[in-house]
Amino acid sequence: MTTLVAPRVHDLGGFQVRRAVPSLEARSVGPFVFVDHMGPAVFEPGRGIDVRPHPHIGLATVTFLWSGALSHRDTLGNVQDITPGAVNWMTAGRGIAHSERSPVALRAGSHEAHGMQTWVALPKSHEESEPGFFHHEASALPVIERNGVVLRVIAGRAFGEESPVSVFSDTFNVAVDMVPESEFEVDAKPVERALYVLEGDVQVDGVDIPSRHLVVLDRGVSHKVRAKSPVKAMFVGGEPLDARRHMWWNFVSSSQERIEQAKLDWKDGKFGQIAGETEFIPLPE
Repeated sequence: MTTLVAPRVHDLGGFQVRRAVPSLEARSVGPFVFVDHMGPAVFEPGRGIDVRPHPHIGLATVTFLWSGALSHRDTLGNVQDITPGAVNWMTAGRGIAHSERSPVALRAGSHEAHGMQTWVALPKSHEESEPGFFHHEASALPVIERNGVVLRVIAGRAFGEESPVSVFSDTFNVAVDMVPESEFEVDAKPVERALYVLEGDVQVDGVDIPSRHLVVLDRGVSHKVRAKSPVKAMFVGGEPLDARRHMWWNFVSSSQERIEQAKLDWKDGKFGQIAGETEFIPLPE
């Protein structure tokens, strides 16, 4: 039986974020330990998203947008705007800090924001790898178009294609756009798979899936996905975690002691500085 997950909703000053993973029903899906749906939202001129500098260890962040733009800055010196259809992959490894803000030019007028950010737990053998940041334009990602279905392979392998994003384990990450009455089949190869519906009316094997919900698919079973309206959705999944992961704030690790060390490192300013940033998010009490 498939499992339906209703995400928790957080209101960040008029900008809603829905968190489907981790949850009681799905602590992780493949290597994905964190699944956030951002928006949709419309910002008035002069306003936008402002995620102040904050740290990460032991994971990779994956950002994908359907509308809007975000400007990424990190302690490695990377500065990169992401726009719809592109992907930002940031490997935290032993430690990195970054900020994410609506670009200055975008704030001149009203603008939309809609997308997803997910976290991938790095395998134990790569948890302390060198941090890195990688941006791939929309034109670089494989696109499969089938009778009203558009599948963009964000990371890993799916539907006979492979993303240029370097991953650390088998990964299944695909953005989905569908027109009404279109359908496609999801094969059973990825060990763990889930579909998050950002908007639209979807059926999986004839069963209605509510918008803004996650459905965890059965292992070893192929499923048919059908759209009853225009649909935006995302697949996450792949190889299961190689060990239990501890999660606290923005830190992910197989070792609780390592998370305690990361707390001290952030307090002591050991993650480095981000050029152009004077703010930061303090360690939660």
